[in-house]
Amino acid sequence: MYGNRGATLATPSACEPERAREKLALVIPTLCEAGNIGGLLDHVRSVLDPLEIPYEILVVDDDSRDGTGEVVSAIALEDPRVRLLVRKGERGLSGAVLYGWQRTDAAILGVMDADLQHPPELLPQLLSAILAGRDLVIGSRYTPGGGLGEWNPARKFISAAAVWVTWPIQRAGIRAKDPMSGFFLVRRHCLEQVMFQPTGFKLLLDVLVRGRIQSIEEVPFIFGQRYRGASKANFKVAWEYARLLARLYAGRFGFARRASI
Repeated sequence: MYGNRGATLATPSACEPERAREKLALVIPTLCEAGNIGGLLDHVRSVLDPLEIPYEILVVDDDSRDGTGEVVSAIALEDPRVRLLVRKGERGLSGAVLYGWQRTDAAILGVMDADLQHPPELLPQLLSAILAGRDLVIGSRYTPGGGLGEWNPARKFISAAAVWVTWPIQRAGIRAKDPMSGFFLVRRHCLEQVMFQPTGFKLLLDVLVRGRIQSIEEVPFIFGQRYRGASKANFKVAWEYARLLARLYAGRFGFARRASI
């Protein structure tokens, strides 16, 4: 449910089939990704199909005008596991991911970018760790073996600083080395009835701090280069991150009452 203060996930009905409860729902948020999304959907399906686990891919599009929706719709006609969800008059990665998660009954929830910077080949490792009992599994650039690719030194410094300031608000024992990652899987029951900030672009940090996470695992990967299209990083992204940090610090250290429902 959405409101002015945040967004929550509901609990699936107890009468739903057990097969649905094992399902993976992978959300791919899009904004003007017509040049990338078709190839990415083909790639993701080719990786997930051999795993023989029920899955669906939810493309949540923020009303792109470049043909993104048309590309996804054509694929969805051939494969019902691909679904297009269009948001009107809204922007922001976190809100798009929550919008998709609220519209699936899957027990395993995931997200990855549409710009080909997250390797689909990592999905089997992430899923394996979840099925082995982890609550949250992160595609990590900062765990040994991972990396930021060809980022320039200034961007690497800003990223490292953004991670460093999260350390005090992450919980001891389950701190993530890459709390800024946009590539992760999480168990649905760890998020149910928890209030999340639906604006901004750093949902994982919100999940780590507010979710009922008891165990995490980080799987290394090298952040790739964008294939087509433009990066969404801008001043608004930085501003929304600052707002999220302020709310999480306030909740963690008691400066303000944490929103709940």
